[in-house]
Amino acid sequence: MIPNQALHRLRRGEATIGAWLGLGSPYAAALMARLGFDWLVVDVEHSPFGYDAMVQSVMAILPTGTTPLVRVPWNDPAWIKRALDTGALGIVVPMVMNGEEARRAAEAARFPPRGIRSVGAWLGPRLHGEDYLQAIDEEILVVVQMEHIQAVERAEEICAAEGVDVIFIGPNDLASSMGLRGTDFRENPDWEEAVQTVLRAAQRAGRPAGMMCVSVEEALQRRAQGFQFLAVASDARYIEGMAREILRRWHA
Repeated sequence: MIPNQALHRLRRGEATIGAWLGLGSPYAAALMARLGFDWLVVDVEHSPFGYDAMVQSVMAILPTGTTPLVRVPWNDPAWIKRALDTGALGIVVPMVMNGEEARRAAEAARFPPRGIRSVGAWLGPRLHGEDYLQAIDEEILVVVQMEHIQAVERAEEICAAEGVDVIFIGPNDLASSMGLRGTDFRENPDWEEAVQTVLRAAQRAGRPAGMMCVSVEEALQRRAQGFQFLAVASDARYIEGMAREILRRWHA
């Protein structure tokens, strides 16, 4: 099968850039995939994506060379299995709170004896090649989200969990867990220290760290700090931002 380019770039120590797909639209996924992102996340946790649209979006992304990932609604082996059976090359697992939960997510993404994923993936070999079942365990990108201050307190064990490839900070939920919801939390030193705690723990474990950024300026800043897996907003935010700019200039 063709190697997972985003995963191999991370393994070489390179920084990657991606974005979220939250409109629930395979058409938007196809457009975004042709822009040159390293990876895109089909967000099934906080979006209107149904299963059919998720499958169609993954299939729209695959031919472009961009790596399709799926954020599942929860750390549930059944959801992880269904997400990967679409042909997706990785998963993003929300609200991972400790090392055991991180390990279980990684196991659910891989076939025995390494994991517990059920062998029923008929679509994968058609999309990736007949060696899919033999090769896919080394090409799946497992991203676990640390997005609660209690998870930050267990950063060392989460980052060290076997089978995890990327540690990803969810900034909004992290802020909410710290009592900062609805504030300009990116200016809060306690929140920033939590972010840096995760980064340091990931680096000690030899795992790439990532986070959601609100702008390319923030992504560049985080890349300079050592983050390697950086998301800049989403398809919905890009549409909204362009529309706002058009109307601002029209009414100026």
